[in-house]
Amino acid sequence: MPRQRRRESEDIRGQPTTDAPVNLFPSLPSPSPTLSRNNLTLTQTTAASRLVRPALAAALFCALITIWLSLLPRMGESGLPDPDIRVTLPLREEGNAANVAKVDDKKIAESGKLKGSNASSKSLDATADATGGKNQPNKSTDNNSPSGTKKKKSALRSNKNNNSESKKNKHTENDPFSKTYDNCIVGAGLSGSVIAENYATHLGQTSLILEKRNHIGGNCYDYIHKETGILVNLYGAHLFHTRHERVWDYVQKFAEWVPYEHQVLGIVNGKHVPIPVNIDTVNSLFDLNISSSKEMDEWLKKEQISFTNKEGEQREPINSEEVALTRVGRRLYNLIFKPYTFKQWAKYPAELGPEVLSRIPVRNDHDGRYFSDPHQALPKEGYTKIFERMLDSPKITVLTDTDYFEVKDKIKCQRLYYTGPIDTYFADLGWPQLEYRSLSFEEVVQMDTPGYFQPAAVVNHPQNTDADGKEVDFTRIVEYKHMLEQKSNHTIYYIERSKDGGEPYYPVPNKENKDLYKKYQEMAEKEEGVTFVGRLANYKYFNMDDAILNALELFDEDTKDMKTR
Repeated sequence: MPRQRRRESEDIRGQPTTDAPVNLFPSLPSPSPTLSRNNLTLTQTTAASRLVRPALAAALFCALITIWLSLLPRMGESGLPDPDIRVTLPLREEGNAANVAKVDDKKIAESGKLKGSNASSKSLDATADATGGKNQPNKSTDNNSPSGTKKKKSALRSNKNNNSESKKNKHTENDPFSKTYDNCIVGAGLSGSVIAENYATHLGQTSLILEKRNHIGGNCYDYIHKETGILVNLYGAHLFHTRHERVWDYVQKFAEWVPYEHQVLGIVNGKHVPIPVNIDTVNSLFDLNISSSKEMDEWLKKEQISFTNKEGEQREPINSEEVALTRVGRRLYNLIFKPYTFKQWAKYPAELGPEVLSRIPVRNDHDGRYFSDPHQALPKEGYTKIFERMLDSPKITVLTDTDYFEVKDKIKCQRLYYTGPIDTYFADLGWPQLEYRSLSFEEVVQMDTPGYFQPAAVVNHPQNTDADGKEVDFTRIVEYKHMLEQKSNHTIYYIERSKDGGEPYYPVPNKENKDLYKKYQEMAEKEEGVTFVGRLANYKYFNMDDAILNALELFDEDTKDMKTR
């Protein structure tokens, strides 16, 4: 029988802890052994030998002084080696979901900080650009002048001072907060990374990205699971699809894409049925034999419920319940849409805006695809590789494990792009927080399973009980082995549950939150030099392609009058 191991995570899954300290300093040579009389063999106690011993001791002492002086260029004023801060940040080491060097604010002030932008397929090379003052040239000494001796001493002092100044400048060069950037960007997810990449590529401008998490990529971050060798997403399944040609052309620059048309099944009344609803869904649940789009349209028309205004005229749905009823009718609404929505949002569809269920299509044919966009694919090497390549520029500096609000007084930039939660930015106002739904994940590793655990990558569980009447408190199960047709003798899947608190995933679109967001939006418009971009800053759910397009169009607007360097 397959062996199982389960692990629960409150907010994110499969992320091993990273407690090992990062060595920022090159190691010093081992100190020379202490010389003692026992190291010398005295064969005679003659006067000559008594003269030789001091001479040897003096020679060895001079050698030690020479070695010590040779180390001085590497020593800082504190007596420690000057940090050359060239640190690799392994982003996707097998079995380590987020093995990156952490930013220590105290170490920044002492010795400079990591430059985390020169990402490669293996690591993110962290070396700060050279900044700070230059050493002043030593003044020449006129040895023929009457005061030549004094000038030599003065020159020696000058060299000593310049060496000290050089060390100070080296610290400054490696401190990212000592440099002025064209752009400061809060968040290394899609929006922030796209903006930084475009400024670097098209205008040659510098960007400092501050990322609170210990990895780049935002919620797209993925990694190779150590036990199974399967590529998994840390924050839930991400399926790329788009109808925007500009977005499709843009992402081609950073990855090889494998065609993938996502199909979702749902377990309803003990049966696996296609989601979204199509002909096969209806035939299976209601024992029908619909065979054409015309017959499906006729069936849907009988099921659908319309709404009218006071004048008796048909009106648009005002909430998600009305959206579902106008599309599929009462029976499918009660079987699928109503219970699943409550599991996901802890609110019934009638309590949510129409946009929640408007995103879910209904098909009048046998099309079992979840999306209908012309471009649907997955990156062959995963999403993290895309971000590594996107940020691989000497113009881009990335600091992970860095909270913007803790370092905002240190950064120097001409403009700021903020991709975090807008209510967090204005927390000092004391207003209520905007409402989000989050997710928790239960990881199940099933060893000795060359096949699959379930028939599709994603299986939804909309109902509150299964066919045997047992409670089902989760929304879906994701098995990543299906994606990219990955090969492994084992499998891994994640049981997802929706909850309040934790990482903000989904804005809750009801009237109270929409009204509150408008107040925050008014404050954002008054904030000079700051642009709020992305789903959290705009309190709006974006698909990946929408987030990329939004960032590209924002870049166009902000730079239309700028010139390339």
